[in-house]
Amino acid sequence: MKKIFISSDHAGFRLKESIKKYLEKKNFNFQDLGPISSNSVDYPDYAHKVAKKIKKNKKYVGILICGSGTGMNIAANKHKNIRAAQCFNSKSTKLSRLHNDANIITLGSRLITKKNALNFVSIFLNTKFEGGRHLRRVKKI
Repeated sequence: MKKIFISSDHAGFRLKESIKKYLEKKNFNFQDLGPISSNSVDYPDYAHKVAKKIKKNKKYVGILICGSGTGMNIAANKHKNIRAAQCFNSKSTKLSRLHNDANIITLGSRLITKKNALNFVSIFLNTKFEGGRHLRRVKKI
């Protein structure tokens, strides 16, 4: 089973806690890299923590949550071999894995419901990269 690293900023803290409960219930192997409260923090610090873990092993994946999902996405994608995908619906989530081999999902806690977020996490974790013509394209990133 793949290892999952999860983190958020203060705006995504409550949603992160809900996602952790879901991961526990489904017996996923995960590690929370913080923060430990909803006190104000800087999202790049937490995006970098997750991205650094994911770079170490191709079987690792990450979940990042901030208010919009955008800041975490930008910060994570600064790292080599990171393909963070900001997901807003089921289709964007599925395609991020099928076609782009995304290894981090970023979510906006102020833009999506908890129910949708849990659905997107499930899709992300259970969809495999399609390879084929998409592999050639991913290698060009």
